[in-house]
Amino acid sequence: MSGEIAPTGKPSGPGSSPGLRASHADRDRVVDVLRIAAGDGLLTSDELDERLEAALSARTLGELAALTTDLPSGRATGAEPKDTVRIEQVHSGAVERVGRWVVPRRLELAVTFCKVTLDFTDAVITHDTLRVDVAMTGKTLTLVTRPGIEVDTDGLRLAHCRVVHRPAAALPDTPVTLRIQLVGEKVHGRVVVRPPRRTFGQWLLRRPAALPPAQGLSDRP
Repeated sequence: MSGEIAPTGKPSGPGSSPGLRASHADRDRVVDVLRIAAGDGLLTSDELDERLEAALSARTLGELAALTTDLPSGRATGAEPKDTVRIEQVHSGAVERVGRWVVPRRLELAVTFCKVTLDFTDAVITHDTLRVDVAMTGKTLTLVTRPGIEVDTDGLRLAHCRVVHRPAAALPDTPVTLRIQLVGEKVHGRVVVRPPRRTFGQWLLRRPAALPPAQGLSDRP
C-alpha cells in the first residue's frame, strides 16, 4: 500500500503494512525520534511521556506511525543520516563524536596520532549496522557503548596495538539495536570498547552506568 507512514514518520515502501507486528528495534527507533523532537521543542514533557508510553506498548507499525506523523521528518531526527562520513586528521586535536549525533551507515577514519572517541550513549541510531573503516596510527580509538550495541573487531588488523573490550552491562533479553564492524588497520596505541563511566552516585551504589532499568518506562527524560 502506498502513502503509509513508517515508524520513523516518513512514507514507507509499497511492501509495508501498518498491521505488521512491531519489533523491539522499531519501538527503540520511535523512542529516539520522540526524545529528540522533545529536545527540539516539538513536544511538551506531558506529550513526550504519553507518546513514550504508547511507543513502548505498541504492537504494530501502524500504532508506532501514529506517534510521529505530526513531526517534521527533517527535524524529528535532528539531521538526515548520511551513508558515509570520512574523517581525516593528522597530528592535531582529538576527534570526538559525543552527545546527540546521527550515526551513518559507514564511517571512514584516516587518522594519524590523534585520539578518537566515538560515544554512542546518546547517539541517534537510524541503521542497524555501522561499518567503521580504520586507517589509524597511534593514540587510542575509544568506542563508548550502551546496552544493545555490539562491536565486532575480528576484521581489524593490529600492529603493535591491543584491544580492550568491556561491553556495556545488559539484561539477557536486551535487543541488539546496532552492530558495529571495525575493519582496516590500527598501528600502535589501543582500541578500547567500554560502557559510559559511572557517575559519583552510581559509583557509591556500585551500579553499572549502562545497565538498563528493569521497566521500560523508568528511563523517561
